[in-house]
Amino acid sequence: MNRTWWGSARLLGGASILAVLVWRVGAGPFLAGARTVDGWSLVAAAGIAVLTTWCCAWRWSLVARGLGVAVPLRVAFAAYYRSQFLNTTLPGGVLGDVHRAVRHGRDVGDVGLGLRAVAWERCAGQVVQVVLAMAVLLMLPSPVHSAMPAIAGAVVVGGLGVVLLVRSLPRGGQSLWARTARGAAGDLRDGLLAYRAWPGIVLASALAVVGHTATFLIAARTAGSTASLLELTPLALLVLLAMGVPTNIAGWGPREGVAAWAFGAAGLGAAQGVAAAVVFGVLVLVASLPGAAVLVVGWLRRDPARAAQVATTRWSPTAAREGAAHG
Repeated sequence: MNRTWWGSARLLGGASILAVLVWRVGAGPFLAGARTVDGWSLVAAAGIAVLTTWCCAWRWSLVARGLGVAVPLRVAFAAYYRSQFLNTTLPGGVLGDVHRAVRHGRDVGDVGLGLRAVAWERCAGQVVQVVLAMAVLLMLPSPVHSAMPAIAGAVVVGGLGVVLLVRSLPRGGQSLWARTARGAAGDLRDGLLAYRAWPGIVLASALAVVGHTATFLIAARTAGSTASLLELTPLALLVLLAMGVPTNIAGWGPREGVAAWAFGAAGLGAAQGVAAAVVFGVLVLVASLPGAAVLVVGWLRRDPARAAQVATTRWSPTAAREGAAHG
């Protein structure tokens, strides 16, 4: 019941944000953003997505190897494309990651460990993104520039508080807290902070943030923004942070809301922000389409009889029965 309520609340939150935006700025910016998408922007976004997806897959591979559930980089690359496609087409924006975690967990015989590997991998990426965003927002002018010293201080204090809390938890005995503390400490030590892992995790995460930021800058230019890159980069990072909020409909909602606020506060116009966010959403969706191919191929491989039906070779009932028997 609680999960159903939370899922409905997340969708309602994303829908409410979009409804408010349509009420305030009208449907024009949404339609204008969709119309301005061109072939060059799609090709550029797809090319950048190859790099960012590879970086994220590398990060996942490093974390999973440290936790003892190694996933080959080639397999991780395909699985990450699939999860990104599902994230951008299903409500909530995280179902693709859940699918990736469960699928990998079943492959290695430990779903719980598969879930932990993906959770830690995504957390590591978010931490690096927040650090980079704070550094840029501290240096460059933005709607939150004056508040950034206090925000950065609060984030640092909060992070230290979490570290101290974890260290203070009892690690002896078999209580839930003790087992959780031991598990988290072991995961951090072996999966994220090991010498062979953390440099690659940081580098992969940083390159992914750069790629996503570049994609948003392309989207802003495609939507007609003439602001300088120094003006747009902090706004792009604010929008990327908003995308981490799980109250969305396949990625739509907080992204457009924060883009409208940030562009409006920066004097560029809320409508321009909405248009840029819409273009970004379209670019991300199109760039994730290789994940749909991965999904279909995996589906066919798990259903040999259906694969035989759609194969280009000659089909026969006998071959289909033999394929199903061997599956």
